[in-house]
Amino acid sequence: MPVIRVKDNEPFEKALRRFNKTCQKEGILFEVKRKSRFEKPSERKKRKMAAARKKARKAERMLVS
Repeated sequence: MPVIRVKDNEPFEKALRRFNKTCQKEGILFEVKRKSRFEKPSERKKRKMAAARKKARKAERMLVS
């Protein structure tokens, strides 16, 4: 659970922005969305394969440049 200390005279919007950024870095929202519904094993495998293909294409583009 991320903890954000609100500084004296700090606007609420700025503290909220820091909190959201911390949550994003820790992957909390991703986990909540992922666990919000059941994912069949075949869907999980397809998602992981797609991510691996995307990562490989990105690495290939970096080598070409």
